Amino acid sequence: MARGSLRSRFPDYLFIGLLAALVVFGLVMLASASSDLAKLRFGDSYYYLKHQIYFGLLPGIVGFFAAFFIPFRKFEKFAIPLLVISIIFLILVFTPFGLKIKGSDRWLAFGPLTFQPGEIIKLTFLIFLGSWISRDKERIKSFIKGLVPFLILIGAVTGLLVAQPSTSIAVIIFLASGAMYFAAGARFRFLFAAGAILVAVVGAITLVTPYRMERIMTYLHPDSDPLGATYHINQAVTAIGSGGLFGVGYGQSTTKLKYLPEPIGDSIFAVIGEELGFIGALALILVFTLFTLQGFAIARRTPDTFGRLLVIGFMSLLGVQIFINIAAISGIIPLTGVPLPFVSYGGTALAVFLTMCGIVANISRYER
Repeated sequence: MARGSLRSRFPDYLFIGLLAALVVFGLVMLASASSDLAKLRFGDSYYYLKHQIYFGLLPGIVGFFAAFFIPFRKFEKFAIPLLVISIIFLILVFTPFGLKIKGSDRWLAFGPLTFQPGEIIKLTFLIFLGSWISRDKERIKSFIKGLVPFLILIGAVTGLLVAQPSTSIAVIIFLASGAMYFAAGARFRFLFAAGAILVAVVGAITLVTPYRMERIMTYLHPDSDPLGATYHINQAVTAIGSGGLFGVGYGQSTTKLKYLPEPIGDSIFAVIGEELGFIGALALILVFTLFTLQGFAIARRTPDTFGRLLVIGFMSLLGVQIFINIAAISGIIPLTGVPLPFVSYGGTALAVFLTMCGIVANISRYER
């Protein structure tokens, strides 16, 4: 369909409703998971909740509505400067502007403002990639003009993320970018080559970094060091299992303060499993699944190539990150430290995800 022939209609209200439900649920569960920890550290049971609202939800709402009302093709025009600024931010984490926390250079601090450039690059890189592909649809079928530049682009961005280190985010961006690239019609052998490169690179990085290798070993031997390397996953699985069918009750978790590491971060699903039980955890997974599928349904209805690729990229990224978090904290895959979208504590991530969803809701107004 020609670019000028799109007609606006009502947005996808089911997608927006599911998003609102996930955000509200996330704030409710964060209030429970963080209350004891916030009281102990700051003397205020709602410290983390208020911080999430002020620095995550409110900027995210602004980002959502800005992305919803700005014609989505405008993002294509600013794709390059947005990406360049994001890459500069990624580089700055290794300078005095960077803030090292728990041995990782993932944060930037400008006065009272602290944020994670690795979260912002999720948004800007996918916008750039969608623009790059849609400007010349034939290049993706070429090895020299398509696959090689694609691998160089994504290699440069993910290389900066791995150096922080933030390997899990790098892998998530790689997979979401791959979904966009091959949804646009790239050859299957290119998919195989990119997958092989990803496996080889991640394998090599794992072998040469002891803490990553330790995560693999704890996954293979979860009972090898119950008070050390395997403590986190054992406590998470125990918390989920102790919830039973209906849970111990909202706010009644006994593991979130003394036993469960990162209860407001990547372990928050364990708190959900303990307090709301199998039924509550399953309900959350079903809502996440419906939310993701509805996003892909929007992509299928979108006639504009740039818009369709953006939705595929955003929903692939969200879907992959949701799966990795829940699977890792449940012991299905090795621990990764990936937060749960819309639920885990993290203002930058929440603001970025809401902005992504604003773009998806915007695109949902246009259909064949």
